[in-house]
Amino acid sequence: MDTAIQSPPTALPPSRPAAFRPGLATFAGIGAVWVFVLVTLGAFTTSIGAGMAFADWPLSNGSLNPIGWLDNLSMFAEHSHRLSAGMMSIITIVLAVWIGRTEARPWVRKLAWFAVGLVLAQAIVGGLRVLLDSHALPSLETSVGRLFAMLHACLAQLFVCTLIAIAVACSRGWIERGVPVSATVRRIGVICCALLFCQLAIAAVLRHSFAGLAIPTFPHSTPEGGLLPAHWDFRVSIHFAHRVMAAILTIVLPTFVFLVTRDRGATLAMRTAASALISLLGLQIFLGAQIIWTQRTATMTTGHVLVGAMTLATTFWLTWVAHRDALEGRTAA
Repeated sequence: MDTAIQSPPTALPPSRPAAFRPGLATFAGIGAVWVFVLVTLGAFTTSIGAGMAFADWPLSNGSLNPIGWLDNLSMFAEHSHRLSAGMMSIITIVLAVWIGRTEARPWVRKLAWFAVGLVLAQAIVGGLRVLLDSHALPSLETSVGRLFAMLHACLAQLFVCTLIAIAVACSRGWIERGVPVSATVRRIGVICCALLFCQLAIAAVLRHSFAGLAIPTFPHSTPEGGLLPAHWDFRVSIHFAHRVMAAILTIVLPTFVFLVTRDRGATLAMRTAASALISLLGLQIFLGAQIIWTQRTATMTTGHVLVGAMTLATTFWLTWVAHRDALEGRTAA
């Protein structure tokens, strides 16, 4: 008879709880701020028509320090955008490695590596925008490069939201406190984010189709005060779609703000961000009008793109925080 004592099965080690790490949170915050530097430089580059200041990629005129780039505005804008994108890539990779080595939550680690894949994809798409610009598509009145430019602009907004999600998930407030907001706030927040992303995608097509002044009057669509344009083509249609979506957002975003401020589970930070969202919406409408009234000056156009990204970021932040308990595996009250 075998009398050997069998040892009990080894218990699985308990999962580590999420812990607040100030250094990681600060670095993630830096990444979430730097992405707006990148968006601003990209918007300015497009606004002054400098996207093709260099015909090569990833180098600029075959160099990391091309001759004359500090003296020529177009070259300065495009090369600065490329340098800031390189810095963004480094920040994102370092952040992912840091999170991978210290973070207990698998979904945060996956999100960090998703950000790495996104920033690398964004770099490749930006390169293809340059390298394929000469490949014309007469049927679409554009080029392959400009199609990639549209995709580049859309991926930029997704990247902004991803970095904000990571930074918030690493913050002390997220780790140590729940946010028991209502399911209605969460649902409306998702709808607002989807509508904003759709609007920014329309704006990307508009910008790279040179349709910013396809309807040269505002708020009316004709000099005679008509609501609808007098004639229609692709550029007029995409411009008008942008205005229609803006009108929809003018209704939906204040509704979301009202729900957030009235929700008992909303934090002071959420209420403050909701109030700021109304200010951003008003500023965005003003800048959009100024683009028409000033015949699309670079300053107003760049500001319009930046405030649009900030509006999406604020709405996404509110929605992401509202989903905190669900993401952390707890049911919101």
